[in-house]
Amino acid sequence: MSCFGATRCTWWRAAVLALLGPACQSRTLDAGKDVPHGVLPVDERNPVILSNDGTGNWYGLYAVLFSNAGGPPLAGIAVNASSYATNLDDNLAVWDELVAAAQASGMRGIPDPIGSLGPPLVRPASGDIDETPANGSDGARLIVDVSARLATPIRPVVVVAGGRLTDVADAYLLDHAVADRVVVTAALGSSSPSGGVMGAPNGELDPWADWIVTQRLRYVQVSTYYDATLDLPSSELTNLPKNPLGELVGRLQPNITSVPTENDQVAILAVGLPDFVVAAEQVERDPALTFDPNMGPELVPASGGRAWLVTEIDQNAPGVRLQQMLHDPSTFGEKTQ
Repeated sequence: MSCFGATRCTWWRAAVLALLGPACQSRTLDAGKDVPHGVLPVDERNPVILSNDGTGNWYGLYAVLFSNAGGPPLAGIAVNASSYATNLDDNLAVWDELVAAAQASGMRGIPDPIGSLGPPLVRPASGDIDETPANGSDGARLIVDVSARLATPIRPVVVVAGGRLTDVADAYLLDHAVADRVVVTAALGSSSPSGGVMGAPNGELDPWADWIVTQRLRYVQVSTYYDATLDLPSSELTNLPKNPLGELVGRLQPNITSVPTENDQVAILAVGLPDFVVAAEQVERDPALTFDPNMGPELVPASGGRAWLVTEIDQNAPGVRLQQMLHDPSTFGEKTQ
């Protein structure tokens, strides 16, 4: 996105710095490196870690395709369980199938998923975030380790959450420096008259983790959902690539639901497909609220806030990009004529 006039440029520079943090504020922005490729201050150049339970939607598919088609490099996959997908072994099996199909189809840089056990975080009696007992889960340690290795001041690692925020909040409890290395994007919650709320789906699964993330981490909430059956209609099934991933996609397609809030891929699309997010506003946790053990906090507009709320999407852009990636032989390591 380009700037039109000094006022717009000043706002955009401030918005970028608000999300990327103080490490960027001591030097001049380089338009070729620092300016995002879209509305959000993270884009397809940021490495991503996936954090989710099951994947009964296109969330995982978009992630592996993006990583081999000019999108965010996939740096880790942490799989957990929740009340939506209760069996960790079953969840891992689904992810293992996706990763095996991608690897067998010639796709590179697809890490093996790891299981992550850790219950919802418990608010301490003092209400002090830093006194919260950490789980020390494998998913949290993955976030700590990968972000320490790959994050740079202008290119933080993005944790793309399609479920509860437990592991990323846990990572902060293990290493506070995660706050400078990570941005969280989440398919979570809904819009509200005042802005947004961290409720169902996903926001009700670990309210204290929601509280920690909004208070201590840079956060993008995508509560603007769409009908995922639009991405790959049945008429396109005969055009799928003739490889293990194409076969898997063909088996999954009839099970993709049209219920918008059951499709986590909005979180990865917000990062990997800059045209997907049409509008977003800076927000913060409503300072007038007290902790609610049944849901995460409300988010209200705030100039210079460390969180962003996506308010408008292009629901036609994902399907166009999905079919482009599936039809392009170079996605699967094949040379094109």
